[in-house]
Amino acid sequence: MSKIIAKVSTIQSIETLNIVSFECRDTILTMVSLELGNEISVGREVLLNVKPTSMAVGKNIQGELSYSNQLNVKIAALSVGELLCSLKLQFHDFVLESIITTAAQKRMNLQVNDEVIALIKSTDLSIEKVLS
Repeated sequence: MSKIIAKVSTIQSIETLNIVSFECRDTILTMVSLELGNEISVGREVLLNVKPTSMAVGKNIQGELSYSNQLNVKIAALSVGELLCSLKLQFHDFVLESIITTAAQKRMNLQVNDEVIALIKSTDLSIEKVLS
């Protein structure tokens, strides 16, 4: 799991549906959740996580995307297998992992030190725990 420490900045709720925004340095992250514990409130610091298979990568993107979470990252390492490729992505002080197909890595010609955009759907981001 990729983990990011962030601070809750806003919470919008209608019945059991919640949209929570977080601040991590200069980046806003958004999460959609059906359940939100009472310990989650504006100003709280949390540990967010996302599965490596839920993180897409974009290179030379133009136009608008529906992905709420678009993180500017640098490829720190990559491990290329026959079918899958694991990318280690540097996002500020955090190292995130994305698993994509080897075919996608080759088609995009992804290399170490490339600057790319990590894409995370708001429904794929979750809170692992409250830190403060």
